[in-house]
Amino acid sequence: GTKTTKPMNMQENSCRITVHWSDHYILVYILNCPLCLCVSSFFCRYFVLDPEVGQLKYYLNELNKSQNPPRGSLPLLGAMVVSSDDFPFMFTVQSTTGDFYKLRGKDDMFLITYDLLLLKATSSATLSCLGECLSMLQHNVSQALNQNQNQNQNQNQNQNQNHIPSPSPSPSLSQTSEGLNQGTPTDRAKPWGQHALDPSDEHTDTEDNEEEDLGVLDDQRSIILHLLSQLKLGMDLTRVVLPTFILEKRSLLEMYANFMAHPDMFLSITSGCTPEERIIRFVEYYLTAFHEGRKGAVAKKPYNPILGENFHCSWNVPRDPTAPPTTTGSSQRGNSDCYCVRFVAEQVSHHPPVSGFYCECKEKKMCVNTHVWTKSKFMGMSVGVSMVGEGVLYLLEHDEEYVFTLPCAYARSILTVPWVELGGKVTISCAKSGYSATVTFHTKPFYGGKVHRVTAEVKHNQTGNIVCKAQGEWNGILEFTYSNGETKVIDTSKLPVIKKKIRTLEKQGPYESRRLWQHVTESLRAGNMDEATEHKHRLEEKQRSEGKQRAATKTPWKPKYFIKEVSRHIETTGWSVHLLVIGFSFQKQNKN
Repeated sequence: GTKTTKPMNMQENSCRITVHWSDHYILVYILNCPLCLCVSSFFCRYFVLDPEVGQLKYYLNELNKSQNPPRGSLPLLGAMVVSSDDFPFMFTVQSTTGDFYKLRGKDDMFLITYDLLLLKATSSATLSCLGECLSMLQHNVSQALNQNQNQNQNQNQNQNQNHIPSPSPSPSLSQTSEGLNQGTPTDRAKPWGQHALDPSDEHTDTEDNEEEDLGVLDDQRSIILHLLSQLKLGMDLTRVVLPTFILEKRSLLEMYANFMAHPDMFLSITSGCTPEERIIRFVEYYLTAFHEGRKGAVAKKPYNPILGENFHCSWNVPRDPTAPPTTTGSSQRGNSDCYCVRFVAEQVSHHPPVSGFYCECKEKKMCVNTHVWTKSKFMGMSVGVSMVGEGVLYLLEHDEEYVFTLPCAYARSILTVPWVELGGKVTISCAKSGYSATVTFHTKPFYGGKVHRVTAEVKHNQTGNIVCKAQGEWNGILEFTYSNGETKVIDTSKLPVIKKKIRTLEKQGPYESRRLWQHVTESLRAGNMDEATEHKHRLEEKQRSEGKQRAATKTPWKPKYFIKEVSRHIETTGWSVHLLVIGFSFQKQNKN
């Protein structure tokens, strides 16, 4: 249909789309669609799937297919197609361009039809898995032909020697429960000011959680295949218990902190002389933040934070940009030589799983406040994770607020060597200055194409002038082109990383991430998956017990560092509150 420029209330003029389909065509009926000229009757459209370009094209009718160009199309490359829980036999299509569609079958389906569709989906997923298994077997056979029998015998002996038997229950499991009991509700209810940390207790973090690129072992692959056989396409994985060997040795809250590995670029945003320069600096920082947040090329899953879990750290950023950053705990600079950037994160909700994190530099009068709801979906041979929520960067010196969103993450090739890619379109906008930016993380096409590709565009909304363009790889080389013709190249792999400062385990609270997951991390490093599973299970059971106790006494959960502030409704998440760190309102009022 023809697009209209008249703004419309989507709640009052909702769009209903019903679908008939067969092996050769799709009929879509549209009612009350704001993109159509007529909004009071049904329309029949003839849909054709073009597998070469990955598009779903539609025409007015079948006769117009060969005579006229299509009236419109829906790009399917990189799109997320999942079943919807709103109505039976409904599915949603979310394209990489940001468009969102809901399609629902009109006629009632008989039980035999449902069984056939389920059998078809299961068979397709099974054939896809078998195809990858065949490729792996062929590769292994070709390698085995180049080895002699003695090498095979030595390899079998080494595997027997390296086998770790199932351990008995570890005595340290009781220590985990005792540590959790130390955190009383009274302690967690204290306001932000009473939880101020002593900077002298923090030391430069020397822990390296780089993940080894070992791929998936044979015994692990059988576990994954068994798990996949019980999943359906589009299934929500939030409450699915995943095997321990896919875990990364850090919490999700610490992963958010690692996105701040370049705090010098973060602080430089407020130093921009003009609004144009400031939003360009923000885009440069945003594009370079993700590579350090991912440890290694192999895709592993961080620990799911338990309710009330928190993580603290800080960075010392030299005031002199030419001075090298400190890399060891013994060579710390004085406070007068560095800016201090503080970070706190907390798991504020369990269902849905929502994390809040806050970062500030009081001297530069800037802070960022973000809440994220992670939604994971099973997509056959990959897993998609939507980072639903938003963040706000406050530049108090300029009275500017930059609202931004986060991309989706995908774990690909989960049966072989899992790897991570980012996808989707995110936005950055400042209402006061009128500048906005659109960043698109491109997923790799099925055939050809590059991985980790990203493009960005910064423009002034009132004039429509594009002031900056960027392209490249978010974990590689990025090239920025400005309106004056100048260019700038940033190699993210060569950017200096400022190590975060963190307190030792002995000085951390019982609900701080590293102390909370200490025994799980130690077991994973030792390669003892059974013991790691025991520790993880004990933490999860403790969380369930506390949840049942709160439900029995009708006691609502109160986060330690964050409060709910009703500020805007986010229709895509269902989470209608904004998370605000306690004490920030006071800082904002005293910005001068």
